[in-house]
Amino acid sequence: MNTSRRTLPADETSRIRRTRQWIARRRTALLSSAPRGAAYATGAGLVGLGFHLIQQHL
Repeated sequence: MNTSRRTLPADETSRIRRTRQWIARRRTALLSSAPRGAAYATGAGLVGLGFHLIQQHL
């Protein structure tokens, strides 16, 4: 069984670390924007569906 792990280059490791730190700092903002985006998408979908149904009945 091969238990050796592939190591990443130093610049890629630091980039992953910076990305994780960025997400940790902005977690609240990211989590609050997700429901807002879902609400906008749902509203836009309902409006589109409404227009589609109106067109089908004309």
